[in-house]
Amino acid sequence: MNNKVLCFGEVLWDTFGNEKKAGGAPMNVAAHLAQQKVDVGFASRIGSDEPGIKLAGVLKKSGLFSELIQVDEELPTCEVTVQLDENNQATYIIPEPVSWDNIQTTEALVASAVKASAIVFGSLACRTRTTRDTLLNLLDETKALRIFDVNLRAPHYTLSTIENLAARATVVKMNEEEANLLIGGSNGHLLDKIAEFRAKYHPQTICVTRGENGAMIWHNHEVYEHPGFKVNVVDTVGAGDAFLATFIAGILEKQPMQQVLENACAIGAFVTSKRGANPVYDWAEIDAIKQG
Repeated sequence: MNNKVLCFGEVLWDTFGNEKKAGGAPMNVAAHLAQQKVDVGFASRIGSDEPGIKLAGVLKKSGLFSELIQVDEELPTCEVTVQLDENNQATYIIPEPVSWDNIQTTEALVASAVKASAIVFGSLACRTRTTRDTLLNLLDETKALRIFDVNLRAPHYTLSTIENLAARATVVKMNEEEANLLIGGSNGHLLDKIAEFRAKYHPQTICVTRGENGAMIWHNHEVYEHPGFKVNVVDTVGAGDAFLATFIAGILEKQPMQQVLENACAIGAFVTSKRGANPVYDWAEIDAIKQG
């Protein structure tokens, strides 16, 4: 695949009790794209502290470390506390400020954005003006597909920022809870909410994930649905990121949208059956999930 994808935003340590795993939605998406053999670059900022050095090592091992990973001499590397409820749904305690709150516009970053076929970004890293302005600079410089992964993490967003990012996006991906929050004026079916969102922001594609119930995609005036796949859930961390990466890989390869949706649901389900956001793919197991 000749398409280059640039993932922009946070990189961090997810802490599950005494266990730590590298994470952050944009990094997770990049890692899943890499597993799917997509040419991907990742832009973020780590601290010069020991957690940052260890995170750099993880990024190097996964092929995601480059000049796009900036190092901050003052702000710390981000370490997030992940809490799982009785249904293994994750919530996050995210410190502030951290290194990726200070991502700077550099020549290398602008050049990468200009060359990209797609840019993936979310709301969390845009909680501070510095990183938000850097992202907006990149979006102004590129003709790439702009993929907004809404990924709300209260209290780290404002409605005005979400609206600004949504208005610049070609593709918007959100979960059903986020759709309900952002499209509060519509009390009807999810399709009605999608229509309302489309009328306001005019994206080419809207994707709403529905947890164990699959996902719905509106794309070029057509609606696609998948009911999801049933697996034994270990945790949900990174499932949406795996879904999005698979979705991106499929649309860049110009696969039929229903096939894209099925593949994305299958790999998202696979990730929920493993601990952490970035398990190594077992394609035989993924095929078995598809077969039911």
